[in-house]
Amino acid sequence: MNLRLIILPVDGSEHSRHAVEYAADLAGGMDAEIVVLNCQPPVPAFLGEPNFQQAVEYRDAEAEEILSPVRDYLSGLGLRFRDMAVEGAPGEAIADVAKAERADLIVMGSKGKTDLEGLVMGSVTHCVLHIAPCPVLVVR
Repeated sequence: MNLRLIILPVDGSEHSRHAVEYAADLAGGMDAEIVVLNCQPPVPAFLGEPNFQQAVEYRDAEAEEILSPVRDYLSGLGLRFRDMAVEGAPGEAIADVAKAERADLIVMGSKGKTDLEGLVMGSVTHCVLHIAPCPVLVVR
């Protein structure tokens, strides 16, 4: 198997951090590029100004807070990567980015920040498993 591009959705959760480490190991061994992806909910336009702009700034700051340590980690390993924050329902957004990027693999955590304790698998992960255009590796 030859991996060219790995999609790595991150949300700052413990499972997400494990997925980062796993994806880094895979990418390093195969000289693959990683697309680090953070999904944020859309900001409703009905908020009006200045509330809309404040909500956008908060959302962007949250995405940066999640992406920054992953960027630092991957840079420290000398891996090829790029990152992006997208807006939308996470499961669908992850699958859409994987399709647009023609990804070979998605590596993601089994549960994220929004999942209730006790669930076997997170709802975003479950969604991605069903609609992804490529194989999905789920990391605990």
